Amino acid sequence: MNMRISEIKSQLEAADWDGLEQVMESFRLDKRAGVQKLLVQFEKKKAAYEAELERLEAMRQFEETYKESPYICGIDEVGRGPLCGPVVACAVILPKDARILYLNDSKQLSEKKREALYDEIMEKAAAVGIGVVSPEDIDELNILQATFKAMRIAIESLEVKPTLLLNDAVTIPGVNIKQVNIIKGDAKSISIAAASIVAKVTRDRMMVEYDKIFPQYGFARNKGYGTKEHIEALRKYGSCPIHRKTFITHFV
Repeated sequence: MNMRISEIKSQLEAADWDGLEQVMESFRLDKRAGVQKLLVQFEKKKAAYEAELERLEAMRQFEETYKESPYICGIDEVGRGPLCGPVVACAVILPKDARILYLNDSKQLSEKKREALYDEIMEKAAAVGIGVVSPEDIDELNILQATFKAMRIAIESLEVKPTLLLNDAVTIPGVNIKQVNIIKGDAKSISIAAASIVAKVTRDRMMVEYDKIFPQYGFARNKGYGTKEHIEALRKYGSCPIHRKTFITHFV
């Protein structure tokens, strides 16, 4: 007796990627239109999965080049452009065999996907360090020096000492560890991509909390960036304690 199509679908969904082809093969001779449609759907899913593995393999190019280095650390930051809030940097050391699907530049991912990847990175990483530098320090130091400070804090807070830093387009002063400066590194290195995601989610969560304290600026939506809503609120209400004074001189 033929198995119900709903049961076939359940078997296909339950199969892991390595075993999916074998499960699909067992239903090839079932000529029912519903079964053949399911097989086409799962063929597409399998092809997309294999394409993702290839993309991730390409993003391991720098990790592969420097594979002799025991602890490769990706560094990235978020928050250089907003009118308010901190700049946040993250340092991530992934295990050599880490496989985290869909790692990418955080700007290329939806909020839902970033949140899911954040949890997976935090679970699988060998070490994660976070550096946060306040709006007051940004005003005092300037944004570039504040960013470097956040990166140094992130590195120093790692529980595992890195032997190599992969940086997104910067060389960090005051760090006595070999550094590799990679232009658009968050799209070319899994380590930097992981750091970009953790930094982005960390800062976004902070801005959502600030929104509860200063709801008039829409921080939960704009994350402190200079949107029309934010600028109009600045002109109407003036600045709040987390605004960067050197960033808002044109608006208040």
